[in-house]
Parts: sequence; structure tokens; C-alpha cells
Amino acid sequence: MRRSLRRALGSALRWLGVKVCRRSALLVVLLWLASWLFLNGLVFVHRNMFSDFCTDDKSKEILQRVCDEYQQGVLTGDLCEDLCVAGRVEYKRCLYYENGKKVMAASWRGVPVVLKSKLENFSSYEALALLEYQDAAGGMGGEEELSPLDVVFYATLEIKNSLGLETGTNLTLPRLWGQKLKESERTYSRAELASLWALLQQEEYIFLRVLQDLTHHVAKILGSCGHFYAVEYLAAGHAWDQHIFSLEDLSLSPSPSPDSGQDRMFTLRDMVPRVALSFLEMVEHFENDFSHRLHLCDIKPENFAIRKDLTVVAIDVDMAFFEPKMRDILEQNCTSDNDCNFFDCISKCDKTKNRCGSNRKNSNLQVICEKIFRPWFSPTLLGAKAGLPLQVDLQRAVQECADFDGGEDGERRRAVRQQLQALLVELVQEDTGNQGEGQEHKMRRVHTALNF
Repeated sequence: MRRSLRRALGSALRWLGVKVCRRSALLVVLLWLASWLFLNGLVFVHRNMFSDFCTDDKSKEILQRVCDEYQQGVLTGDLCEDLCVAGRVEYKRCLYYENGKKVMAASWRGVPVVLKSKLENFSSYEALALLEYQDAAGGMGGEEELSPLDVVFYATLEIKNSLGLETGTNLTLPRLWGQKLKESERTYSRAELASLWALLQQEEYIFLRVLQDLTHHVAKILGSCGHFYAVEYLAAGHAWDQHIFSLEDLSLSPSPSPDSGQDRMFTLRDMVPRVALSFLEMVEHFENDFSHRLHLCDIKPENFAIRKDLTVVAIDVDMAFFEPKMRDILEQNCTSDNDCNFFDCISKCDKTKNRCGSNRKNSNLQVICEKIFRPWFSPTLLGAKAGLPLQVDLQRAVQECADFDGGEDGERRRAVRQQLQALLVELVQEDTGNQGEGQEHKMRRVHTALNF
């Protein structure tokens, strides 16, 4: 009896021991698996949240890779020699990384510039198919060379595609360019073609490069090296600044007068209406002086700057679209009007078709009045001046502009803009005490056409 009991007890203990071992092993495996998942989760979060963390060390590494590829003959540009050999480009600081875009501050021969690229690495851009075709043809013993006309033709097609414009049959411009290049017997290296193609894959570069010859309201591109391009440095606005721009700094330095070209001192008091007039000029220019209206879909102080002559400049045009591309973007499926909001560009939902309308409901002017003019000319900011008759009229006009929702009504938009312009010119005249002063603020329209 006792032996049977001992045997049973021994068997039970052995069974429990195995059970405990198995349970311990299972717990160890589960703990290891949980730790592995936790660590991988941390790595994933770190890569996604901090991969675009802006640091000087990483920025310098990126520029060093650009210089290494320049030395290897992979890329080139008019900025490369000064950046990589002569040391005339001095890195200052990292400004920001966003969705792969790298933006840094530097000094080029003593001039402040901003270095930009949509992607970090040159190899991340799509290779030019013409070069690959040329390699294949050369491998078969062919003598295929890219003519200047080939380069201009394909560059023009890429520009049109990026801007959302129809190619059509009007190839006058590339033919003229090609003829000039042929006359100068210009040849292109692989590095030049590859660098050009990388730049043409960046919408902001195309916008700035094309528009800087047509308007003074965009930042100027000064040079490039591979996929990085240098833009003039201008201090961006800030939403937290009551004046949006650092007007105090500009008021302390003389600025060239738009008419005479001579330096003059602007007071802080008359700067705001002058900058507002420049905003109106920019709106009018973007709406009427190109072959298609140019829509700004991300209007905020950080995307604008002002030069010393108080000209408003668009410094970030990633969300700027000409009319054809704007229509394509807006025309999406919808169930309500909220589905038809593309940042600051909105349209209406046709619930019978469940499609957003292709026409923009609001306008650049309406958004600028709402986001920039209304804070500027608010009673809180104006203080004791808010009750003056001219200021009251201006506040009323700004409010009407901000509430105006007829983006398709061109005549009404024009009337609202002209009313604002007249009040601002009168305000400038009142502040300066010179009745002729406002004449210099009449719209400086430059009738041009984007014939690309």
C-alpha cells in the first residue's frame, strides 16, 4: 500500500515537474517574443518619428556625400566647385527635415542662402531614361548622342508634366532654345544631364526656376549642385509674431524705394500697409498674368517672406498649382463638402454624383484676408487707432474679403481687391503725409505668359 502510494506520489511529482518546466519554457519564449516585438516597435517608431530629426551632423554628412559624388563625376552644378573644393560655401545650420525634404542654411561667397532638396540622396531620384537608352545603344556599337534639342525637349515635357500643363503642339520655345544651343555647339556631360533630371523631379525647383523670370514675388534660385539647389535666404514670417514678419529689423535699415531706387527709411507704422499692398499685387499677378491661374493651397506666414524693399515673396511653393492641375486635385469622390477641402483650396461636393467640383470655391485673396490681413488690421493690434474712420473702413473691407466665398466670381474678386487697394494706398498717404506717396503702390503688372 505504501509502495503504491509512493509510486503514485513520485509519478505525480514527475508529471508536475515536467509541467512546470514546460510552463517555464513557454513563459521564457513568450517573454522573449514580447521583448523582440517591443524593441522592433521602438526601432520602427524611432525611424518614423526621428528619421527627419534635423541635426547639423547629419546635414554635414549629406553635403559630404554630395561632394564625394561630385569628385567621382556622378553629379555637377555651378555650386559644386565652391561647395566641395574652394570652400566658398559655409554651412550654417540645419533648418528642417520634412517628409524626406532637407533644408539647410548656408553662406555662398558671403551671401546667405538656403540649400534644399526633396530627397536626401542623389541615387533616390529616377534616372534619366535617355542616358540608359544611350548606354544600350552604345553597347550595341551605336553612336547615339544627345543633341541640345533633345535635352530641351525632354526638359520641357517634364516641366509641363510637373506643372500640370498640357504639352500640346507648341514647341516653339524648346526649338528656339535648341537652335541657340546648337549654334554654340554646347555639349552635355552625363553628370550635367543626371543633375538636371534630378532637379526637374522637384516641383518646387521647377516652380521657382520658371517663375523667377516672370515675377518678383517668388524666391530666386541662385545655383545648384546635383540634386541640391540654393535659394536666396529670406526670413520667413511667424504666426506667433503680431506683425507676422520681423518688421522691426527692416525699419532699422534703409531700403531701396520702388520708384527712385534710392535708399529710404520706412517706419514701422507705414510698413504694414505697404506689405499688404505687395500681397495684393502678388495675388493679382498670380491670377491674371500667367496663361493659367496659380493657386496657393498652403497660405501661412511661414511660407512667405519680405525683401528689404517690402516686396512679398513666396518662399515655399510645394502646395502651389496652376489651374489644370488644381482641377485634377479637387475633382475627387466625396460624401460631403468636408471631403473637398485640399488644405486652403476647397470646392463643393455634388451629392448627386458624389464628386467634388473641379472649380475652386474660395480664392488666394480670400485666404490671405482671413489668415494674414484680419490679424494685422484687428482692433486688438491697432489699439487706439482702431476707431479712426479709415481704419474702420479697412477692417470692414478685410472682413468682407475674408467672408467672401465666390472663388469663381472674377469680377467680384477684382472689386474686393480694388477696394482694399484704395484703402491701403490712402492709409499710406495718411501715414506719410505725402499725397503723392501712394502712386508708387499702384499695381506693377508685368504682362507675361507662361508658354512652356
